[in-house]
Formats: sequence, C-alpha cells, structure tokens
Amino acid sequence: MAKLIIIVDKAQDWAPFHQYDGVMSLPAYLKWSAKQKQRVRVINLCRQSHYLGSGYYCSLLAEARGHHVMPSVRAFNKFNRHEIADIADEVPQALLQQLNKALTEETTCQLTFNIYFGETEHKALKKVASFLFEAFPVPILRVELQKKITWQVKTLKIGSVNKLTETEQSLFGNILEKYSHKIWRLEPTNRKFKYDLAVLVDPKEKFPPCTPKSLELFVRAAKKAAMDVEQITARDIHRLAEFDGLFIRETTAVNHHTFYMAQKAEREGLAVVDDPSSILRCGNKVYLQTLFEQHKVPMPDGLMLFKQDEDNLERAADSLGLPLVLKIPDGSFSRGVIKVKTLTELRSTLVTLFEQSAIILAQRYTFTEYDWRIGVLNGQAIFACKYFMARNHWQIYKHGKAKTESGGFSTCAVNEVPAHVLDAAIRACAPIGDSLYGVDVKQDGDKVYVIEVNDNPNIDDGVEDLHLGNKLYDILVEDFIRRIELKR
Repeated sequence: MAKLIIIVDKAQDWAPFHQYDGVMSLPAYLKWSAKQKQRVRVINLCRQSHYLGSGYYCSLLAEARGHHVMPSVRAFNKFNRHEIADIADEVPQALLQQLNKALTEETTCQLTFNIYFGETEHKALKKVASFLFEAFPVPILRVELQKKITWQVKTLKIGSVNKLTETEQSLFGNILEKYSHKIWRLEPTNRKFKYDLAVLVDPKEKFPPCTPKSLELFVRAAKKAAMDVEQITARDIHRLAEFDGLFIRETTAVNHHTFYMAQKAEREGLAVVDDPSSILRCGNKVYLQTLFEQHKVPMPDGLMLFKQDEDNLERAADSLGLPLVLKIPDGSFSRGVIKVKTLTELRSTLVTLFEQSAIILAQRYTFTEYDWRIGVLNGQAIFACKYFMARNHWQIYKHGKAKTESGGFSTCAVNEVPAHVLDAAIRACAPIGDSLYGVDVKQDGDKVYVIEVNDNPNIDDGVEDLHLGNKLYDILVEDFIRRIELKR
C-alpha cells in the first residue's frame, strides 16, 4: 500500500480536518524519508501555485524524489492563459449543451464553483467536472462560468484549501476521504497484506473475460501471497492511486474507458495488465497485420482495402480468391468478421463495412476445425486450449438475434502443443510487449497462421484453467508481484 503524504504551507490549513500523521510542511517533507521500496503518494495543498512558488516547488521536488504527486509539475505548467483557454474551448459541445440545460433556471450570468478531485456538489455539472479534472488534475479546481448567449467556461484556477468556507471544507474533506479512503486507516504493524490490487470489471458485460468463479479463485491465490484484491468499475477511475496494480478484466478497446484507465494507472506508477500499449497494439487488426509482416510472424495472406480505392474488389478476389474473410480492424468475439463467397457478397459487404472504417482487412480463408488459443505471459506460454467452431458455422462464436452460440473446447498442457504452434504464438507477442495475451493460431498440418493477439484473453474456470487448476492463478499473482516490485 502506498504511503500518503499531504503537504500544506501552514499547520492551520489542515486544522479543520481529521488528524493524520502524514500531514506535513514542505521542509518537513524534505527531511522525511520513506521506507525502502515504499510507494509514496503526495497531495500538494500548498498555497502558492504560481511558478517557483511553494506549491510548484513541492511538486517539483516530489517528482525528483520519485514520488507520485498531485498536482504534477505538468499540471502546474498548464495553468497559463493560452493552454487554459485552449482546454476551455475544447469542452465537448454535448457537455456544454448539458451545461446550458442544467442552468436554465439560473438568473445570474456568472457562476463560480469548485471541483474537488473531479467531483462537485452541483449534480447537474458532474460530467463537466469530470472532464475538467481529467484535463487539469488538481485537488481543488476553481471554475468560473459565464453566460453571454450560452454558458461557457470563462476561467480556471487552482483553488486553495485555506480559502475554503466552512461548508466547502466539509465537502472537500468528505471527497478527499472518498478519493483516498485508506489514509484514515491506521496501518497495523502486523499488516496482513503487502500489496493492493484493483481488478477492473463491468458487472453488466455480456461476455466478460473472466467468470465470477475464476475471479474468486484469483482472489484466493492473491490473498495467499499477501495481496489484497478489490473489484472496481469505471466509476472508480479517480481511486487508482490507492492501489499498487491494476488488472483489467473487462473487454478492452482504444476509444473506451478501459484504455483511459490503463493510461492513468500507468501514469500513477501502477503495474498494469493490460497496459495501454498492448491495448493499442492488439486493438486493431490492421496494426497487427503490419506488425506481423515486419517481424515475419506467420499469418494468413491478407490485403488492406482502402475506402477511396476503386479496385478493391478485383485486388481482393484476384489475390486471395473466394471465399475470403473481411475484418473490421477493431472487432472482437468474432464480431465484424465476415466470410464472403461471391463477388456480389464482397461488393455489398464492403459498402457496409466502409461505413464503419476507412480501412478493411481482407484475408485468405482457411478452414480448420479449431483454433489454438495460447496464453502468453511475460513471453512464456502458460496455458493452451483448442477452441472448436460453433455448430454449423465457420467461427468459434455464432451471433444470432436471440443468442450467441460458441463451440466446444479442449485444454491441454503447454508441452503437448506442437512446437511450431508455440513458437508462432510467442513470436507474435514479442513485438507487442510482455503483458498477458491470448494468441489465436490456426494449424493446417505443418503450416501455422497467427490470426490475432488478444490483449485481454479469457481466463474462465473449467476452461483455460482446466489443466493447471489453481496453479494458473498462482502464476498470474506471482507475475503481478514481480511487476509491482519492479515499479518500486
């Protein structure tokens, strides 16, 4: 667990709040020494936020000591007239429309309010507050709105804790406690857990990458290794600093909160699986096609088809033959992957797909009864399954209007997998990273083709863990501890 330090200019600035032994002045902080390998979080509440003021120096020196501080020096540097004006101009129109709708009953033309760690007491302004906090991550952000024809963001300033009213102090204290609730806990000398891990889930997800049972087995393995695990959701993005690591067990995408949370966690110094680079690289099949070509990873013959090219049909049919497979670059669970058998189907399908993406990937069709799924962690294969095609279908998943069907599976020991299949899977992961991946490989006799690398592979009880059992979860936990210790 990270040690939280709160820096103030004067002790009286903290007088209205709970007593906490981690509150200190800037000189006291510079004399203080963290325990070896202890991760330190600093909340900088110094009064002087201008360049070379006490607040600026606090963040500068905290970063020099390798501590994670809010606001960062980068955040302080944003507070010049030009960048603030630029960010204010970039507030999405949808949020401004919501702002105007929320403030229709306001009779004044100006409104000033505070945002504390991304939250505000004005319920109607919650989304605006969240957006501004992401752009300007400071403990207290003072916002001035102005109405001419419509409401707009006029000014943004770093707020001071010593200038808060009694009512504002209560709200700030409550939100700070929520933001980093562990600071109010006295740390026992015989603390049971050495590491804190957040597991990101979406309780409403239809096809999550872990079953509830597999998550339960992972938690058991973690507790044996002195790791505390808490399941979080997208709403907990501002709590990431409380943890040592983030394990994303929700289907990822680049233009999605999973990617933003991975980025934020990485900036906070957490060990992250899936890391943002892996999400970015695995999340686009066109990217993977190009990457595999450069690194000579075996894959099906393929072409990138561009919306503006008029010879797409001829190039695809002549080069790859029919039937062939068309893929949306960011599809998942067999969605956006379509087999076409005739030129007529090819033409109509391309028209539809080009409405979703400027580039479509076309690949030669190769039928196999199953795809290998090789689980790779830190460059080592840790599990192996055969995923069979859905009944009377050419893919593992068959999406219908009422339900989705999938084929069967067969799990085996890694050492039972043909060597050339394992080699292709590990080679495919090497240029992507050292995270947790699920590599889909087709085997056609002596030939193998890597179909894709998934950054967020399924680990379901009774499927991927069928051979190793609880040992699979031990491996995952051990690797997280390795990553956390490296960060420290």
